[in-house]
Amino acid sequence: MAALSNSQMDKLTSDIFSVLENNFLFGYENPPSLPDAKSAAGKVRILSIDGGGATDGILAAKSILHLESTLRRKSGNENAHISDFFDVVAGSGIGGVLAALLFTRGKNDRPLFTAGEAVKFVTENGRRLCRFSKPGILRRAFRSTASVFDRTFGDLTLKDTLKTVLIPCYDLTTGAPFVFSRADAVEMDGCDFKLTDVCAATTAANGPTKTTSVDRKTKVVAIGGDVAMNNPTAAAITHVLYNKNEFPFCNGVDDLLVVSLGNGEPSSLTAGNGAPSRTAMVKIVGEAVSDTVDQAVSMAFGQARKSGYVRIQGNKGLFGVDKKYVNMSVQADDMLKQHNVESVLFQGKKCNSTNLEKLEFFAGEILKENERRKTDMLPMVLLNRTTTSSSARTSSATTVSTISSS
Repeated sequence: MAALSNSQMDKLTSDIFSVLENNFLFGYENPPSLPDAKSAAGKVRILSIDGGGATDGILAAKSILHLESTLRRKSGNENAHISDFFDVVAGSGIGGVLAALLFTRGKNDRPLFTAGEAVKFVTENGRRLCRFSKPGILRRAFRSTASVFDRTFGDLTLKDTLKTVLIPCYDLTTGAPFVFSRADAVEMDGCDFKLTDVCAATTAANGPTKTTSVDRKTKVVAIGGDVAMNNPTAAAITHVLYNKNEFPFCNGVDDLLVVSLGNGEPSSLTAGNGAPSRTAMVKIVGEAVSDTVDQAVSMAFGQARKSGYVRIQGNKGLFGVDKKYVNMSVQADDMLKQHNVESVLFQGKKCNSTNLEKLEFFAGEILKENERRKTDMLPMVLLNRTTTSSSARTSSATTVSTISSS
């Protein structure tokens, strides 16, 4: 047998991982199609947004703003919103707030916020929503956070979102992550929550937040999503692969197009003795887990990662080197100009084009899928818009054990 080239070996390794991945997810009794088999209909487009990093959501918001501007320019539609180009959004912490702002139905069935308005929101409120407060001001900080969300979302619930939305928190009642899911909310009243409560739960950095479903039957005692699942990309992918009701033709990573947005690596906040502060330590742990998720997802995509998966993340070393970054918006702009760091299968990481150039390229891939769907007879997404009985199936992404316990 002739020796295989490096590219052939990478392709073979990727195929093996894809088969193992599908067997793990779906079991050996229902074997998946071969990795090279072409999907019946295009790609499911996923947007994933990390919890608050050193920029408290501004990097992710600026990334979305640039992506939305690029999509508007390339599509020729100046009134397009980011939600027009994605089928699924997952957000944790301040990323969950961004997901809710950009994918909740407002007037005339259009999103509540544009990307530009979302940037303004996190610039004005990001630090207040994501930073740990001293015990003496805990109650005042919580009241302030609740009022911000009340003014923004009012009585809107998960059922009022435009696309599949996934927003995690950590539930102290069950000792497990809980993912607020539009799919579950539509199918089961016990999983429908007010978006004000969802956002308060996923940003609950200042202490446990009690959240109750609209029908008062499900109770969650939440700690922030960036503690439970700082990078929700893997949860979003798992949700899509398992949810055959809404994504019937999605069988593996070859059928996905994923844009994952980080929020910058943790700053060098230290206590007086040089050790990281408690706030910095929580952020360090969250970003370390996010990096692990990025590596795992990149490995799952293998050769398909070049056109199927991108991670936008600030590079280490930018923080603490210059006091000019008192303006987080300026810092986020500089981070987008940095070289993009790509996780490579079994080869660590490498720098390539800039974050902005990556976003430009993936905007093109997203628009290709948009154009393809205009002529395809098979729908890639069948969004459920009707409420069924309380015995309905729940999505794999959501921990619903609180329903029985409450």
